Parts: sequence; C-alpha cells; structure tokens
Amino acid sequence: MSDDSSSALLTDHYELTMLQGALHSGAAPRRSVFEMFARRLPEGRRYGIVSGTGRFLDLLERFRFGTGELDFLSDNGVVDDRTLAWLADYRFSGNVWGYGEGEAYFPGSPILVVEGTFAEAVILETLALSVYNHDSAIASAASRMSAAAGDRPLIEMGSRRTHERSAVAAARAAYVGGFATSSNLEAGRTHGVPTGGTAAHAFTLLHDSERHAFKAQLESMGTGTTLLVDTFDVERAVATAVELAGPELGAVRIDSGDLGATASRVRAQLDALGATGTRIVVTGDLDEYSILALAVAPVDGYGVGTSLVTGSGAPTVSLVYKLVARARGLEPDAPLEPVAKRSVGKPSRGGRKWASRRLDDKGTAVAEEVFPHDPSSGVGLRPLLRPLVSEGVVVGQESVHDARERHRATVAELPEQALRMSRGEAALPTVFH
Repeated sequence: MSDDSSSALLTDHYELTMLQGALHSGAAPRRSVFEMFARRLPEGRRYGIVSGTGRFLDLLERFRFGTGELDFLSDNGVVDDRTLAWLADYRFSGNVWGYGEGEAYFPGSPILVVEGTFAEAVILETLALSVYNHDSAIASAASRMSAAAGDRPLIEMGSRRTHERSAVAAARAAYVGGFATSSNLEAGRTHGVPTGGTAAHAFTLLHDSERHAFKAQLESMGTGTTLLVDTFDVERAVATAVELAGPELGAVRIDSGDLGATASRVRAQLDALGATGTRIVVTGDLDEYSILALAVAPVDGYGVGTSLVTGSGAPTVSLVYKLVARARGLEPDAPLEPVAKRSVGKPSRGGRKWASRRLDDKGTAVAEEVFPHDPSSGVGLRPLLRPLVSEGVVVGQESVHDARERHRATVAELPEQALRMSRGEAALPTVFH
C-alpha cells in the first residue's frame, strides 16, 4: 500500500525512463545544474510573482519511493530492476537556490537553480514545475488585484471554482500576493492563512423572512458580522439590517447588479441611518480590471473567486526546467561546462547563473541582471538567489507571512509603470552579462 505522504509519484513517466537510460549509459552520476525560468511573461503582464517555494520544499522532503511506489513502478513495468533499486535509496543530496517566495521575476529570471547529479536533479522537474507554475500564476494575478485595490482588503473565495487541493494552494498563493484573508479553512490550518466568512443567500432563503435570517445571524455572530443584502430588495435589506444591529453593524455585502452604483446608494443610505462605520464589501465575478473600475466607488473590500484561482486568464506562467550545465567528467570535482538547446522558439542559455536586481539611487528597480558568476552584493545590486537546500538539507523554509512581506517590499521597489493595468511589456529588462 502506498504511503500517502510520499510525493514521489507526482511526476511524469519520462523522468524515470531518462533516469533508467542515464544509469545504463553511466551518465547518471554526472554533476549537473538545472534552472527553472520563464521565457516570457503571460501576454500583457509587466511582472510575475514567485510562489510555491514553501510547498515545493515540503514536497521535496517527502520525495521518497516507499514500498507502495516501488510496487506500482514494478507491476506496471515503468522501469527495470536496477532503476528500482536506485529509487529505493533515493534522497536528494544536492543544493538548491531560488528567488525568495513573493519576489518579482521577469523573462529569463533563474527562479530556481538545482545542482546535483543528473539522476538526482532530473526527476524533480515535474514536481517543481507543477507547484511553481500553479502557485506563481495565482500569486501574480493576486498581486495585480492587490495593486488595483490599493489599501482596500481582498478576500480569496475561489474554493468552489477549482479542484479541492488546488483551492488550498491557491488560497496560500493569494495570501502571498497580497490578499488579506481566505474562505478556505484548510489553507488556514495547513498554511496559517487568516480565514473568514459569514453567510450565503441560502441562509436567508432558509428562514421565513430576511428579518428572521438577519436576526439569527446577528444573535449568533454579533453585530460585527457581515450581512448579505441583495437576496431580494437591497434598500429594504439595508434598512432591516441597521434596524436590527444598530449603527455598530460591521459590514454589508453586495453580490450582484451594478456594484459601483449599488454601493453608492447603500453608502448614502447607511450614512443617513447613522451607520457611518459600517463597511461595504462587494463580490461577484471580480478581476483586477473591475476592481480598478470600482476605485472611485465607496467600497471597503472585495471578494474574488473564479478569476483569481484561474490566474485571471493565465492559469500557468509557462515556467520550464532546463539543464544548463554539466560536469566535463564523472569526477566530483570535474569543472562545469555550459549546455543549451537550440530549438526554434525554445532556446535556452547555457551556464550556471546568478541574478541580482539593479536599483537606482532612489531604490527603484531598473533592471534584472544575470551573471555567469556570483557578483555578491555589488553597488546598486540586490542579490535574488537564496539557499533553499544545502547538501540535501532544507535550509530555506520560511512562513507564508514572510513571503507575503517580501511581496509587499518587492512591489514597492518596482517602477510605477509595473503596476499599470493596461497591457504592456515587462517592466524591467533582463540583462545577461
């Protein structure tokens, strides 16, 4: 029976057939460097946000082939007995460097650098790409929405619009990208993401009247709760809500109609009733563009679902994982030499790389600079790669709150044009030295 905690089979079949072939040829122990990067940003995007680092490191620690995994591979003839014996003892013992989670990235940015034997490193390709492509897509969309929302908080509420496990990862990535809370409880338990939620239209319809529903919710949750006011008639619902809760009512939620116009009417009504501190939250198929369009409306917060968990039109960021250097021989100290593919439309740049962000004298980012050697902390340069795994030991794990703070800092560092919602090219050029 398979160990449910193992992540070893979250991979493509061909990773293991390459491993088998390399063991056969004798090249499996050759020291190699793989890099993960995006050749381009999703169309019209000006920057991307790295996310998934913490999840990848968790899964890497559980990348073990137990009895269940090995039996499956053997029974289905995936690999031969020699490869099975190698997999039984598999433990990644190499080194990994990566951009800090929450960091901005641009075309060509070496987001993840994996160094080890070819055999050890190649079988991590699918795991790394599946985690980072999904999570970075969500975090990048969340970052754009956060920029559009300004100081107004965002609530992630897309769990019912995606796969149940993707929903947890999406909630985590959205928090990294600037969202304040999530509706997903597993994201709260597993990753420490703040959660929140009150009631849907079904709760109102369950009761004999809207008044009875509001009264029950207020008695159960207190006057600080958020009441959903668009089940029937918004104006009547707002009047009932304030009558029952008083001016201390926490918030009202609007989920349909012309959100901007309705919010303006509700704000005027709340103020006239003395509920000047009651907040207005809007939900309903929002994305970064509709959020920006509501900037002048009296809205205090947004709930976003479908658009967020699908990357707002870019459900993947098309990261790739490529071999960029290999040792000249099988000796542990053999020097590395660059390798690169020349495929039309899919070229790669050979050689191990180090990346830094160039800042001007005001601290604004002006370029992504990639070097064939470690530039350390040169004048005006901020190093981007940090150690994640050292000789097989995870050293770069951090909390999702740290990643969220890094996102805030990196976005503040970007030039103003990076935050524009209009379609455009990457905000920073990537310079290869």
